[in-house]
Amino acid sequence: MAVFGLLGAMLLVPATAGATPVTSGGQLPVPYDFFVGARAELANPGGSLPGSNDWQCRPSAAHPNPVVLVHGTGGNRQTNWATMVPALHNAGFCVFALTYGAQPGTPWPISGLGGLIDMRSSAEQLKTFVARVLAATGAEKVDIVGHSEGTLMPEYYVKYLGGARFVDTYVSLAPYWKGQDSSACNSALAFMQALGIGRLWPYPECNQEQYGSEFMNEINSGGTPYVAGVRYVNVMTRYDGIVEPYDDGFVPGPDTTNIVLQDSCPADHSDHLSIVASPRTVSIVLNAIDKTRQWTIPCLPIAPGLSGAPAVTGGQRVAPASWSIAVTRPVP
Repeated sequence: MAVFGLLGAMLLVPATAGATPVTSGGQLPVPYDFFVGARAELANPGGSLPGSNDWQCRPSAAHPNPVVLVHGTGGNRQTNWATMVPALHNAGFCVFALTYGAQPGTPWPISGLGGLIDMRSSAEQLKTFVARVLAATGAEKVDIVGHSEGTLMPEYYVKYLGGARFVDTYVSLAPYWKGQDSSACNSALAFMQALGIGRLWPYPECNQEQYGSEFMNEINSGGTPYVAGVRYVNVMTRYDGIVEPYDDGFVPGPDTTNIVLQDSCPADHSDHLSIVASPRTVSIVLNAIDKTRQWTIPCLPIAPGLSGAPAVTGGQRVAPASWSIAVTRPVP
């Protein structure tokens, strides 16, 4: 369960980095390291990453849609997006990120773990956040970029809470439209219910991911998770390690693009974490939402972020998840 790994990351990563300063010209350095987000949360609990949640930001004619970043289970607006926020900011987008689904009334760091509550309630929080973004920016629509649970929960907003009229492009990193095997969560809940304390179960989101659950049936009602009028881009990795099988997110549909990272670059060993901190993924996201240009998608060796050690492929060491490049955007 990703939530426990992310909690460990928040508690164990040294707080050596504070807020990242904006460089000359308004550009931000882009760290290709998932765990930089955890350090940011430790340094500024409950804060926002530089380059995000600027409520004075006004979209340009070139990039009229603000981008709303939706984290995964156990993540928040900082821990999940240390790479994507500055990369999108540098490309000229208004970038917004929320923390949704945290257990109410809990102290930090537990309050910094989002995506735990019923996904229907989380979708209501997303609806409120998107409405605020649109009101502040004057935009008509947003683009959504989600990771893990953040690829699934927003579809409830789109499909049932009126979000379809406000979402243009919906990019999913490590999606699982078909569901997942959540039998361990179901067993834990059954055990607590047998003890008469089922109401204390802190993780209902996990049970909703189960193949064939009521929630998954709602998402796939009508034979598809997709809603007409919204453009979908699904990005998957064969080395995911959390979404298993990885192609539970591979669902064809009209105006839908399915991308498996290794199909175009076998050296990319991104897993469930490093997929959101990779220069390849940044370029794919930019291609999905930037209507003014095409971004070159580099083929680079990317290591799994969960392993903590460089991978080896074909005798070549693969760059670890903490690998960083001193550029502010992928090379066009």
